[in-house]
Amino acid sequence: MISLGCSGEKSTPETQVTPKLSYDETTANKSEEPGNSKPAGTYLTPDFLDAVFHEDLAETDGVMFIDTSAVSEGYVAAAGTSQSRLKFQVIFGETKYNYDLPNDGTAKIFPLQSGDGYYSFRIMENIVDSKYALAFETGADVSLLSEFEPYLRPNIYVNYTESSQCVKKCSEFAAQSDSAPEIITLVYDYVCSSVSYDYEKAAGGLDMYEPDPDATLKSGKGICLDYASLAASMLRSQGIPTKLIFGYVAPDDLYHAWNMFYTEETGWVSVEFEINEKNWNRLDLTFSANGSDSTFIGNGTNYADVYQY
Repeated sequence: MISLGCSGEKSTPETQVTPKLSYDETTANKSEEPGNSKPAGTYLTPDFLDAVFHEDLAETDGVMFIDTSAVSEGYVAAAGTSQSRLKFQVIFGETKYNYDLPNDGTAKIFPLQSGDGYYSFRIMENIVDSKYALAFETGADVSLLSEFEPYLRPNIYVNYTESSQCVKKCSEFAAQSDSAPEIITLVYDYVCSSVSYDYEKAAGGLDMYEPDPDATLKSGKGICLDYASLAASMLRSQGIPTKLIFGYVAPDDLYHAWNMFYTEETGWVSVEFEINEKNWNRLDLTFSANGSDSTFIGNGTNYADVYQY
């Protein structure tokens, strides 16, 4: 059981930095006066990539289902029915990811974040207290279409559809942008200005849960997992590979969630961070929305990645 000690529980620097946008010359001239329409951009959004559970293609014992038909696209799907709690395990060598699986037959999508190779998939059934027994198992040799596949589609922690409000909002940003960095900049500014840190929720000592990006937008509040899930949902929907990462943040080793995105752009847009060419870049919207020091956010030595989705 994972407890989220998000950045809202950290003390912030005495000098607060308000998140702000600063564009290079190629983007600055696109700004319009209030009341004027934004010119159409040239960014071409790729086809929407969904993740679907195919019950007819799943391996099953009649009660438990594991669908490996789309593993090349970076995900596996599972569903099960039981009177007991269920867990789903994704195992790759010595790496093991454990997830809650609904026991009412609702299917869930799980990423294959360990790259190419052989994966084992297990549905575990609770027998007593915190002990689980194997209920159903299968495996698959995985050869991803690309290394980015797991980070371009919805999954259990980055849950959105083509009709999600957050996706529609990001589509608006894409329509006025010429490049992925411009979209990232607009998402950064939008999330930081639209979502406030929910200190009450953080103080509740919440265990791991499935965030709802649209609910976060509607309430205008959230903690680190909500920020990271929202940003990942928006960026993935526009074809920008984005990871949701859980790990620890110095100096207090608080458990925290943030994003990393990938771009092949040669230029850069500064939103208190620089987008590096052809590399994964760190994006921490929780600290940014709270006005924390951008040099802390951008310094990877303060972050220890543990899980990625």
